[in-house]
Amino acid sequence: MPRLQADADPAAWVPVTGSLGWRGRRHRKAAIRMLLGQAGRAIAPESAGRGGGVLAWALSQATPLLLRRADGRVLVWVWKDDPELVVVMAQLQELTPQLRTARAMMPMEFDDTEDFRNPHLGVGEKLVMDLPKDPRTPPFATYTWDTGTHLVTVTAVCSDRERVGTVLPAVEAIARSIRVVDDLAVGESPTILRIDPA
Repeated sequence: MPRLQADADPAAWVPVTGSLGWRGRRHRKAAIRMLLGQAGRAIAPESAGRGGGVLAWALSQATPLLLRRADGRVLVWVWKDDPELVVVMAQLQELTPQLRTARAMMPMEFDDTEDFRNPHLGVGEKLVMDLPKDPRTPPFATYTWDTGTHLVTVTAVCSDRERVGTVLPAVEAIARSIRVVDDLAVGESPTILRIDPA
């Protein structure tokens, strides 16, 4: 089964994927609290922040198990120095007709993309919304590649409009390192030539 791999600088990022129990708990909780706060302000601004601490704690405990069940199709990191500043998620999705239709029906502002090169996936699309029209929408950046069979997406959500530019270079370093790997059994494909190292 295909899955994602990436090289995130451990000096800048803390992985949420694979962090269980107490390991990474503070960073998980802070990142989830930030995302819940942003979502709360977008849906019901007057209720943002109410009960967010308990919900963030519960989700921080469940998130690693959910990511483990995703089996490498979802990878998540948070900014090490300020976990509530930025969250990055990489996702691998099978390109179904429904997904293609959903992408074709995205709002017009999502057409304002530019090319973004990844040495493993080739040229993809980059979209940076550092000042969304709706002030309740947090700044975000997405990097997308269509492999023909799968869609690879890296999405970064930032909580601070004034600081989003300072973290984008580190986000793009992750986006350039993302790749799809797969386990192949010997003899699985007649087009693969395996040479004995001896």
